[in-house]
Amino acid sequence: MKTSRRAALAFAAASLLAATVAQADTWPSRPIRLIVPFPAGGGTDIIARELTNKLTSYGYNFVVDNKPGSGGNLGVDAAAKAAPDGYTLVLGQTSNLAINPTLYSKLPYDPVKDLTPISLVATSPLVIVAGNATPYKTLDELVKAAKAKPDSINFASSGNGTVAHLAMESLQKAADIKLTHIPYKGAAQGVTDVIGGQVQLYVSSVPTLLAHIKSGKMRPLALTSLQRAADLPQVPTVAESGYKGFEAITWFGIAGPAGLPKDIVAKLNTDINKALQDTALKQKLSGQGADVQGSSAADFGKLIRDDIPRWGKLVKDSGAKVD
Repeated sequence: MKTSRRAALAFAAASLLAATVAQADTWPSRPIRLIVPFPAGGGTDIIARELTNKLTSYGYNFVVDNKPGSGGNLGVDAAAKAAPDGYTLVLGQTSNLAINPTLYSKLPYDPVKDLTPISLVATSPLVIVAGNATPYKTLDELVKAAKAKPDSINFASSGNGTVAHLAMESLQKAADIKLTHIPYKGAAQGVTDVIGGQVQLYVSSVPTLLAHIKSGKMRPLALTSLQRAADLPQVPTVAESGYKGFEAITWFGIAGPAGLPKDIVAKLNTDINKALQDTALKQKLSGQGADVQGSSAADFGKLIRDDIPRWGKLVKDSGAKVD
């Protein structure tokens, strides 16, 4: 009797293991939802669509789901609360994975505990631009003018506590100047007001401002990355302009809910990194001002953990808070 029971239990365990292996072998058997926590047409959305288009050649079928709101928190929270079966992912970025934990007093998710990092995808520098109504042609000219008349020069960003806002807070500290921050709810109106002359400076990602720079509607002063951007080779970096080591970039990466099976994470990581080596994809993302990266899942997780306190200090120093 005991032998028969042991045999039955062994058979059940073997069957369960076989079913698990079979499920892993057949994943993905249906479309994967990739949440983009920002509106369609923006830099994050473009990266998501270009990457998923390439991944379809590896047997994947993605549905890109734009879920904007609350600084990207709504989309990330939806991914964090999804079933950890590999069919819901999110393209997170610096703001919602590293800045918002300090910026928001009540964040509905923990980027470290509630998400499974899969791979870093790309980075993008910010670009500081001046409206054509201003006299500034270089960062040095801007700094000299700001020193002469503190708080007389304003800059716009897409909101309090954004990467752009905090980058400029960091620059003000490094250059010992005082500027006036004008936060907007998103990029569109800020861009319009800089072009129209109502605002003097604007800071945003290269993909957001590239077309306006190329058309001559905005004058680029400096990039916040350590290296120059391929599409803006004539624009110096802040570091090159006298502030050695200055860097403030936006990064983008794929994550899933906590508890995502290791074999699914490994497969996704391998295929994402393979896709990112594609020359055509690199060129498309570079054309949007994004630098292709790729990473191990562990390294992406470390980036998130390391950047939370780094950006958190800038949030606290700036006094920015969202309730």
